[in-house]
Amino acid sequence: MKFDIITIFPDFFRGPLDYGIVRRAREAGLIDIQVHDLRAFTHDRHRTVDDRPFGGGEGMVLKPEPIFECLESLTIAPHEERMRSGADESVVLLSPQGRLFSQVVAQELTVLKRIVLICGRYEGVDERVSEQLADCEISVGDFVLSGGELGAAIIVDTVTRLLPGALGNAASSQQESFTTGAPEARSEDGPPSSTCASGGLLDYPHYTRPAEFRGLQVPEVLVNGNHEEIRRWRRRKALQKTLRNRPDLLRHTELSVEDRKLLSEIEGEA
Repeated sequence: MKFDIITIFPDFFRGPLDYGIVRRAREAGLIDIQVHDLRAFTHDRHRTVDDRPFGGGEGMVLKPEPIFECLESLTIAPHEERMRSGADESVVLLSPQGRLFSQVVAQELTVLKRIVLICGRYEGVDERVSEQLADCEISVGDFVLSGGELGAAIIVDTVTRLLPGALGNAASSQQESFTTGAPEARSEDGPPSSTCASGGLLDYPHYTRPAEFRGLQVPEVLVNGNHEEIRRWRRRKALQKTLRNRPDLLRHTELSVEDRKLLSEIEGEA
């Protein structure tokens, strides 16, 4: 997969994309990231990328000309053609007004071969960029950042870790918080695995060595070797944590009969 990032601060990406899974994926050739300086597509001596909005108002807005020219230089299919043919490339505008980014959105983006990320700045971007260039607008949260650079880095990282071969253990991404799919992962022999998938909930608690630390013990169920008990305990804890911290997720998660029974037990204990 190829990522093209359009920004007025290209040096910002020297750090976030040079570590961990993203760096390994780049070195392995799984992804290619190109950062494009928007100021390189200006034609005045001040390299102006912004201007005051028509109609008045506070702040400055990114001008359309440099963004249009930058997109044209990338030889990406025109917006109308991409929308009509279902092309495997997409132009995304990072914007507080966009669709809320989530694990589901990240999974949708993994089917693409190329993603162009336009980093907004100042008070926004000329609306003609959204109307004529972008296939969609994405927001990484219900808050306002100084620009889209952090959001672009988040999208690159989240999408990359879902690509085949990016993680050392492919099953890892299925056990993480928010991952949709079957709530129970099953082994080759049929019975439920103790490392159950999140099924759209928050992840279950994790413990590691030592089994006793400063008087704090690892739950006995995790060391007794009974994988069915471990699976049930983990699922119960995931439901409990989701109910406590993100009850909104329960409204959009497909719960099994066992999930509903466990949830009733948890609510009864409250």
